[in-house]
Amino acid sequence: MLEEILKEVQEGSITIEQAKEKLATFENLGFAKVDHHRKKRQGIPEVVFGEGKTAEQIISIAKALREKNNQVLVTRISKDKAELVKAVLPQFTYAEVAQILYWKDEKAPLRNNEGYIAVVAAGTSDLRVAEEAAITAEVLGSKVHRIYDVGVAGIHRLLSHAEEIQNATVSVVVAGMEGALPSVVGGLVSHPVIAVPTSIGYGANFQGLSALLTMLNSCASGISVVNIDNGFGGGYNAVLIHQLAQKEKSE
Repeated sequence: MLEEILKEVQEGSITIEQAKEKLATFENLGFAKVDHHRKKRQGIPEVVFGEGKTAEQIISIAKALREKNNQVLVTRISKDKAELVKAVLPQFTYAEVAQILYWKDEKAPLRNNEGYIAVVAAGTSDLRVAEEAAITAEVLGSKVHRIYDVGVAGIHRLLSHAEEIQNATVSVVVAGMEGALPSVVGGLVSHPVIAVPTSIGYGANFQGLSALLTMLNSCASGISVVNIDNGFGGGYNAVLIHQLAQKEKSE
């Protein structure tokens, strides 16, 4: 890319200022510096954290990202704010349960077309976090199988999906209350498990702290833990693992 731009400058087809713009690693919007170089460094474009940003700021950032990428993901965005953004950017889709606003070029090929990520949720109350993980993974190019309401209070529900979970490349397991589900899944599978504690639970749950500690102290091997309610982090990490697994198969 660098050689092509330098050649264009030499030939006079673009100006030096235009070349500098093409070579810039970020775009300064004043209130934000949009990292256009992240996709080259990490393989995935910058993701926008919507909480705390105004609709106008999100619109400007989303426009900048969309010009250079085939997907844009905005997490933690309320329905009211998303509607303001969609009024200007109607191509975007809002997933209300996950509180995610996204745009994806449907013509772009699926990046991770082999295998799938299993997103496993203990209870219906955990679905906001589980859907954040699932939609994050889908927008970033992976197939997802959703396996919901399979908590340990009725473990037969989980066991009825055992084969489907075992055949996944990686599992994202979401649970609140005491947070025991990742340990059970970890004892059933041979792939990595990403545990996501949620803030769902009664008083001694301490807004997800008890679930977090249970997951950190799991005796099952192969479990990694992200922060409380961080469905995005779980989904993102799962995509990275999924990509590596496919890379190994192709080599």
